[in-house]
Amino acid sequence: LDFYADWCISCKEMEKYTFSDPGVQKALQGVVLLKADVTLNDATDKALLKHFGLIGPPSIMFFGPDGEERRAWRMVGYMPAEEFREHATQAFR
Repeated sequence: LDFYADWCISCKEMEKYTFSDPGVQKALQGVVLLKADVTLNDATDKALLKHFGLIGPPSIMFFGPDGEERRAWRMVGYMPAEEFREHATQAFR
């Protein structure tokens, strides 16, 4: 679950440099990708972030096949493609 906002520079960097990387795309094959757009930063967006204990985007939460969050693999902020690929691979083991 990717928390994203149009005004978030690090979110745009993740889109441009990390998520577009062929190795990252391969690592995420077969994974259901969800994006929570918190661009408005309104009461609903703030409540959603608070519900998950997040301060803002970019934040990514990983969930297993059982629907449970793999909290140890939660990430906040920009992560380069190679590092993210390894991180995601570990999160889905």
